[in-house]
This record gives sequence, C-alpha cells and structure tokens, in this order.
Amino acid sequence: MAKSANNLPKGLPTQKQVLEFIQGSDTTVGKREIAKAFGLKGQEKIALKKLLKDMAEEGLIDGRKTAYHRMGGIPKVTVLRVVEIEDGEAIAVPEKWEPDDGAKPPRLTIIEKSPRSKSGPRSSKGMPALKVGDRVLARTEETSRGWRAHPMKKLAQQTEGLIGVVEKDGRGKFWLAPVDKKVRNSSPISDVGTAEEGQLVSAEPVGRGTRSGVRVTEVLGDPLAPNSFSMIAIAKHGIPHVFPEAVLNEAQLAAKLPVTTDKREDLRDVPIVAIDPADARDHDDAIWAEPDDSEDNQGGFRAIVAIADVSHYVRPGSALDREARKRGNSVYFPDRVIPMLPEILSADVCSLKSGEDRAAMVCHLKISADGKLLKWRFTRAVVRIAEVMAYEEAQRRIDDKAGDERLDNLWKAWGALWKAREARDPLDLDLPERQVVLDDDGGIDEIVVRERLDAHRVVEEFMISANVAAAKALESKNSPVVYRVHEQPSREKLLALKEYLSTQDKKLALGQVITPTLFNRFLKDVSDEQEKALLMQAVLRTQTQAYYGPDNQGHFGLSLGSYAHFTSPIRRYSDLLVHRALVDGFKLEQPKPQGNDLRKLPETSGLSDVDRDDLGKISEAISRTERRAMEAERDTIDRYVAAWLAGRVGETFETRITGVQNFGFFATIVGLGGDGLVPISTIGDEYFHYDEAAKALIGADSGTRYETGQRLKMKLVEANALTGALRFEVPGGDASKAREGRPLRSGPKGPRKDGPKKGGPRKDTARKDKAGKHQVGKRGRPGNIRHQGRGKK
Repeated sequence: MAKSANNLPKGLPTQKQVLEFIQGSDTTVGKREIAKAFGLKGQEKIALKKLLKDMAEEGLIDGRKTAYHRMGGIPKVTVLRVVEIEDGEAIAVPEKWEPDDGAKPPRLTIIEKSPRSKSGPRSSKGMPALKVGDRVLARTEETSRGWRAHPMKKLAQQTEGLIGVVEKDGRGKFWLAPVDKKVRNSSPISDVGTAEEGQLVSAEPVGRGTRSGVRVTEVLGDPLAPNSFSMIAIAKHGIPHVFPEAVLNEAQLAAKLPVTTDKREDLRDVPIVAIDPADARDHDDAIWAEPDDSEDNQGGFRAIVAIADVSHYVRPGSALDREARKRGNSVYFPDRVIPMLPEILSADVCSLKSGEDRAAMVCHLKISADGKLLKWRFTRAVVRIAEVMAYEEAQRRIDDKAGDERLDNLWKAWGALWKAREARDPLDLDLPERQVVLDDDGGIDEIVVRERLDAHRVVEEFMISANVAAAKALESKNSPVVYRVHEQPSREKLLALKEYLSTQDKKLALGQVITPTLFNRFLKDVSDEQEKALLMQAVLRTQTQAYYGPDNQGHFGLSLGSYAHFTSPIRRYSDLLVHRALVDGFKLEQPKPQGNDLRKLPETSGLSDVDRDDLGKISEAISRTERRAMEAERDTIDRYVAAWLAGRVGETFETRITGVQNFGFFATIVGLGGDGLVPISTIGDEYFHYDEAAKALIGADSGTRYETGQRLKMKLVEANALTGALRFEVPGGDASKAREGRPLRSGPKGPRKDGPKKGGPRKDTARKDKAGKHQVGKRGRPGNIRHQGRGKK
C-alpha cells in the first residue's frame, strides 16, 4: 500500500498529484497501486492509463507499465550494479533501466561503512567491500549531493562477468557458454543481435532470474585469437582500458611541464643505472652506490634510489589524477599493458630513459657495513640515467667480471643489505613465477618459469630500503602515510596450521611470539623435497593478504615495522600518494606551472585536502584494484597455459597437488602451472576418507594418500583455453567407467542432449563414517557417490 493513500483525494488525479504520490511511496508503484490509492474504478482506470502514457511521453515518468518512478528517479529499493570505483567510493547504476527516450541511467554513490578487519577492508554488516561488476540490493535516496544508495544485501552474479561464447544447440537455440572455470552452466540468449555462433561476446541479463537469460551487447570477436585471453579478463573484471579524451588532453599538457635544475638537485653527472625486465617499456627506478669513505661509516656505502617524479606531472584533483585513482595500478598481460597513466607519461616523459634529463624523486641512503640504514633524505632532482639494462645483461657482466664499476659497487652494497635481511629473517617462500613468451604474431612461443637471478635480488633490496626510508621519513614529520600492510596470521589460521602440523608429527606452540623465523625454521628443518613442498603450501595458506592503509600494522612477511610503497609511481597510485606526502612533509620544490596553457593545471604537487581526508577510502579502493589486477593477470595466464596444453591432451605430466577437498583434489603441472581438477570418482574403486586436518584423501583399503604438495604423474584429459580449466586423471584410475552412463544435463540450465556440452567437473561429494571423517567412494551406478554436504575449492 502506498504511503498516505488514505489522505489522497478521490477521482482522477492530476499530473502533480501522481508525481507526488510516486515520490512519496515507500514501495514499488504501478498502475494498480495508483488506481487503488485514488479510488479509481471502471472508466477512470482507462483515463489513468492515458494520463500515465501522456506523462511518460512528456518525460515526467519513466514509462514502465508495472513500476513507475519519476523520470531520472529510482525506486526506493532496487538492484544496482557497480560500474566503477571513484575516490574510494563505489558508483552504481540501476540494473534495470529502460526509459523510452533512451536517457542514460542515473549514477548512485553507494554509502559503505568500512570498519577495518583482520582480513582487510570490509563494508557494513560484514558485506565484503564492493568492486566493479558487483550487484547489490540497496535503499536509494536523492540528496542535495545527488543520488545515494545504502546497500542491504550483496547479490550473486547472474553470469560471471557476462562474457562468453555464443553456442547453438540442435534446435537452433542460442546459449552463452561461460569462459570462467568457476561457472558451470550456460545461459540462454534471448537476443543474440548480430553475433554468430562461436564468437566471443559480452552480454547483460534480462529479467530477474537465470532462466530469463541474457542479451548480447557487444561482439568481441574470435575467442581463440591471440589477444582474446586478455580481452576476456579486461571485460570480466571491469578494468578501465580506454582513457577519456579529457585525460589524454591533460596528459599532453602535463608532458610540457619543464624540468630544470633551478629548484632541483642536479644529479645528471652521477652514473645511475636502471635494471629492468628486457621487455619493460616504463622505467620507474634506477640505482647507484659507492663505498662511503667517511670516518663514521667505515666499510659502509652511500646509495641513491632515483624514482620517476610522477607527482610533478599528475597533480591532485586533475582529470589525470582522478583517472589514475580509478585505475589504481597498471595491469600486465602477456600481450599488452593496461597502464595507470596515458602512454605519453608512462612510457615517455616519466620513464627514466638513458641519456635524457628526467624529473626524479631521490632517496639518498647511508648504509652501514652490516646493512643498516643509518641516514636518509629525500630530494627532487634532475637525473640523466647512464644506462638502462636488462636483468640478464647485468648478471652476465657480473658473472664475467666485466669490470663495470657501477655494477660492482651495487653488488657490494647489496652484500651489506643482505646481511641486514638475514638478520631480519623475512618469510622465505620459493614461489615460482610463470612467464608466457609470445612470438611476433601474438601466438604462444613458450611458457617458462621466470629465472630468479641475483640481479633481481639486488634491485629488490634497494627498493625495500627506499620503501622503509620513505615510511620512516614521513613518520618523523607526522605526515600521512599510505602503508603497505601485511598483518601476522590470524589465530584461526594458526590453529589450522597447528592441526595440520600435528598430522606430520610436528608441534606449533601458539603461546610464543609468531614471527617469520618460526615458519622459516620449519622449512629449513625439512630436507625431503615433497615434504617441504607440503609444508610450504601450508605456511602459504596461513598468510593474510597484504593491503594498503593509513594505519601502520607492520609488514609481517618482510619482518619490518614500517613499510610503504615508494618506488613505482608510474604503475601504482599508492606510490604517488607517498611521493605527494614527501613533497609536503619535507617542503620539496613545487614550482608553479607557467604559461597560459600550463596554468590550467593544479599548482600543488603535494597532498590535496581530498587525499588527506579520504586516505582510508582511497587506500581501500586501491587495495581492491590491486586484487582485481592480480585476479585478471592470473586468469589470463591460466588461459594461455590451457591453450599451450590443448595440443598435448593425453600426455602424462609431473604434477603437484595444490589443494584437496572431499570431492577430489587439484593439481598443477610442475614448472608450468595451471590448476586442474581430479574428481574423486576417477581415482579408484575403493572408499577414500577425507582427513580435513591433513588435507588428504586416504584409501580405506590400500592406504593410498593424496595430499597437498604431493608430486605424482598425472594424465591430462582436458585443456579448455576459453576457461583456463584443466582436468587430470590418475593413470590406472577408473575415470572411463566413472563417466559411463552419465546423462547430459537438460532443461533451462544448459543445452539439451543434442546441443553443446557444458564444461566443468561434476561436483563429487562425501558422507561421514562413524569416526566422523568424510568417506567417499562408489556404490551402485558408476560415478554415483553418496554424500553429506558439498565441498568447494
């Protein structure tokens, strides 16, 4: 019932009365509610229909037949979809918006209460912080500052990212096949538009449920083209990849800002070198060191870490700044980079190229013989990089004893810094990084594990030192700091680790102070490679996720009390904020833009009032964009790996188990990566107990164990390049029999028997035996498994 309906006049209302009634209603308003509120009957209802049609044509209401609201207005409670994160706030639009005049949907700012939790930023009522693509049920209100929304409940995605491949079944019906390995069901396509079978498309839901299906909104092309894998990730995760015209224009203008030694330190004669990946296009950092001959630091070193002075070009409050904040960071795919800044800045003016004068923010360090940071200071400078070289080239010169004094001094200073690192004893986990090498046509040439050289460690230690100095320098000035926070493991995770270690006859006393040294000691005491891999996986599961925040909680993994990201402002917004804080805190040079055109740019290159007031929100926002980038990059690598393996289905590979559940286990190919499922129904005829503490499946008769970290030979039976999913079988298992007799799914969740099959494993399950452990196995029909509860990866 509409609000105040009893007080309304009877008879056909005026347009003003209809608008007032719609605006004041607490519930959805349709023609029926209006007629009831005004007591309309018979011919009056027909007249009301015409009145509402006239109001829609005049643009006063949105013109729907079942739910009206004032044009430009929004129902009091409705479903919203997050379209971007702006200045730390989620911006959403109504999920259903079909005005007759084609007007754009209004944008609402979602008001989230975000108390800090141990796992990072959270919103009100325990709701995870929102990200682009999320759907929420929210209360809406129109205020003097525009539309606001208060989230009530986060809703499930109707189709993951609404990206898929068009398929057609035997009856001519179109389906959207998912390109995400977590999504099992295809969605019916109600409007295929110009898309053709086999094409990669983006789509949007129609109706309220999955049975209503989707309609195609954009044709993306060939799903197996060389550039499609990154396109899928960009679309699925909502990564901004096109710069607005205003941002590009401002970047062109900012690039003209002069860099002179009038108010900057002149370091052009110092032989600073940049050591980067061979294919790097943007060079954030460069380093230099030499022995310190001062009496108070015998055996020590003086060092310079020069970082691109992005804050000189990207001023707070500018269009460039707003776009950089929205993106949060650059995203790196094998075939492309989605930069945080337009290319004229990221790959040209800001990039520390050899032989060219560049604006730099410089950290001067005084390092003791045992690697301690004795002093530091920060300046704005002009640098001229002596040489940009690849990691491999720097390592070759050192190995060949080429006599490059610049590199020799860097390696000596690194030797001192390494002593300090060993004294801190940070967490030492060997986590290999996969690298996709493409040929000239964008095809896959090879997939390798990136080699870890001393050259990488040298640069890493200099960067860590500068990051520590930046955090401590800002603390000394009581300046705002965007810390890089990595909290120590939660008690819940430590209890899980303790339970796991007990299955390996190891003890973990929770009463002691938990430090990285404790975990390192466990790892160093294990000589067996398989056992060490098991333990490393368990330790990794114990760690919390790092995030950005204005409150210092330390960096557990690096065993550091204060840590901030300072060294990569071309590709991370967090570093840009740290630079601005240093400019303010140390009153560094801030020459005002000169000239008619340049005066359009903001004068300050320090922190703005928005930066200071909203530092918490901004930190949460860039933490979300970082996670978004990591997920997109990982998904894309998985797709490349699956494409690389598609021609090797049937081969046997050396794999390592990465996770065990009651429905099966996941394995990855050693040295290559890519997770694949091994369903419990395919590993043999006997029952398998699921030992949750040990994360293991144990054969009831044979005692055969499958546990996290274990290495074993596995047969690859499926590699889906579109989803990145792999599937393995245990050689000699019962997979072929397990698949016999399984009917294809039918009905609204996917194509029927004569249509395309949907990928993805069947969820196998378990039941508990008298001892309370999960018991799984096969009884009756091949592949049938009795169960109690379901597991998820």
